[in-house]
Amino acid sequence: MSTAVKGAAAATVASTHDEEAGISTPRAPPASSNYKGFVAGVFSGICKLSVGHPFDTLKVRLQTAPVSQFSGPWDCLLQTVRKEGVTGLYKGATPPLVGWMCMDSVMLGSLTLYRRLLNEHIFQPLSARSISPLPATPTPLPPLGHAIAGSLAGWTVSILATPVEHIKARLQTQYQGPKASRQYAGPIAAVRHIYTAHGLPALWHGLSATLLFRTFFFAWWGSYDILTRVLAQRTDLSTPSVNFWAGGLSAQVFWLTAYPADVVKQRIMTDSLDPEKRRFWRWRDAARAVHAESGWKGYWRGFVPCFLRAFPANAVALVAFEGVLRAL
Repeated sequence: MSTAVKGAAAATVASTHDEEAGISTPRAPPASSNYKGFVAGVFSGICKLSVGHPFDTLKVRLQTAPVSQFSGPWDCLLQTVRKEGVTGLYKGATPPLVGWMCMDSVMLGSLTLYRRLLNEHIFQPLSARSISPLPATPTPLPPLGHAIAGSLAGWTVSILATPVEHIKARLQTQYQGPKASRQYAGPIAAVRHIYTAHGLPALWHGLSATLLFRTFFFAWWGSYDILTRVLAQRTDLSTPSVNFWAGGLSAQVFWLTAYPADVVKQRIMTDSLDPEKRRFWRWRDAARAVHAESGWKGYWRGFVPCFLRAFPANAVALVAFEGVLRAL
């Protein structure tokens, strides 16, 4: 997943079953075993990146390149490997690998906090709260509450996600093979160049587009809760299996709703930072440009690699996470 969205996918991997609420929610491990979760999370992130990043590179290139440059995902893959080698598929991999560690922490923490606050102050029955501060057995947060918490957590993590995705997108859209011929030799060079030339705020270029894109976490976490409940009640799947299938399916629901916003976001993030060369000063400018170039199909360009990425990336991450935990 963007990204994406990517921080939310880790919540699926690291979640456990809350029998009292009847839903899957992130839960912190005991203090004595915190290091195990961290180590397992690192391996999970590496595996997720190894499997998912090539798909993400193809997605970003198809979203941002002129229509005439690639005829489709397969052509994009062949051109990239032919001109830049297999390593070309992993351009821009360092920022998400490092950034996910922080982003996942913020996502899980804020999602849990927002769920609790929404349930205590908004969704608890007024009659129950009039008798005592909280009912003895809290009413489970409804899917709408999970959806709202998802959007709020998405907005929160956008502060960290924007510079990570900004740098990643600029590295992924460098088509030169040798590093010496590229504008940015790597993520540190890109950060240094952007900061020196345009100041610190330029690293957060595309923040508003990122906030809009992550608003669609509403669909992700709302559908995740619904799918978790249905699978838990109507199948004999184990809790990890329920979390896995619900996480994978809800990720695809997310991308079906959010993908056009991601296309516009990538256009903005890869636009020139030079005021004299910048094409998109507002979100609607980028949205109109996409439509002018390719019509409504332009908003779905690169969708196939993105959609194909969701399940295998999450599956490998889950296998790695559980396997490392058992080994430690």
